Amino acid sequence: MLAFAQVAETKSDPEVSGAEPVQPIDVSPEGIYTTVDSWIDGFIRILPNLAVALLLFLLFVGLAVAAKYAVKRWARRRHRANLGEVLGGFVKAAVIALGALLALTIVLPSVKPGDLLAGLGIGSVAIGFAFKDILQNWLAGVLILLRQPFRPGDQIAVERFEGLVDRIDTRVTAIRTYDGRLALIPNSDVYTNAVIVNTAFDKRRSQYDVGIGYGDHTDEAKQVILSTVQSVEGVESEPAPDVLIVDLAASWVTLRPRWWTNSRRADVVEVKSRVIEAIKLALDEAGIDMPFETVVQLFHDQTDEKDGVRGAQREGWPKPRDEESRPRSRLEITLEPGAGPAKPPPRKPAGGTN
Repeated sequence: MLAFAQVAETKSDPEVSGAEPVQPIDVSPEGIYTTVDSWIDGFIRILPNLAVALLLFLLFVGLAVAAKYAVKRWARRRHRANLGEVLGGFVKAAVIALGALLALTIVLPSVKPGDLLAGLGIGSVAIGFAFKDILQNWLAGVLILLRQPFRPGDQIAVERFEGLVDRIDTRVTAIRTYDGRLALIPNSDVYTNAVIVNTAFDKRRSQYDVGIGYGDHTDEAKQVILSTVQSVEGVESEPAPDVLIVDLAASWVTLRPRWWTNSRRADVVEVKSRVIEAIKLALDEAGIDMPFETVVQLFHDQTDEKDGVRGAQREGWPKPRDEESRPRSRLEITLEPGAGPAKPPPRKPAGGTN
């Protein structure tokens, strides 16, 4: 028991056990004054560092603004203002972040730049996972602006959206649709999906199918259509329009006139409307038929003379029991002596028999 008491006393003694002694909390006015005084002394000691760090940070802010302006000016000279806006904002943020790191090392000399960079490296991985979609859209936007497959003002079609490119931001590509709506498409979708740039070239080809009757001469119809299309305002003379025979349909011969216009949608739609109207009037004046669809309906004659003949009767009719019950055709009944014109059987009333 004595030995156990000595061991317990040894463990409880800080000087013997090597543990750091617990400092009591001094709540007396003199203790509070001493603590606050030490804080003030420490602040006064680092005040020059704070002043230098603030001046350095303000200097980097000014450099960041100047760098953004320089990037935007460089981009405007190359007619790529949208790219300058995006890259300028990125350069400004990067310079300000660098200034903040340098200012922090001045205020806290114990903090080393290597430690800060290592911490930022680990933090950037976490930020990358947390904001994966945002970073992906930003990188896609930068690549679109660098490679420039289309520019603001071009008319494009992406998936089910089609319209005028209004702007390319860091996150989305804004398209003003032809019916006056704004479609915001993520840059990653624009970069990874197929995009049709309708205004990539100055001219664009249009076509329309026209049907003429089988009794009309195709050479004459082609000449009438071709001369009409060439005379329409807005149709380009080079490449020249042409007319092709593309189908022999059930009721007409299909001719396909093709022509070129300005690639802007307004010109394409307006010129196409004028071409269709002019072709219609020209074919009418030339006496060339534009037939309606012809539909032939064959009605089953249920008194055919072959009805009742096994192997030759029409489907659904039973074999006759005798000669009198044999189904006869209308012509056979009409030719019988004393028979008048064949009359259809009386119709039953809608409400049934009484």
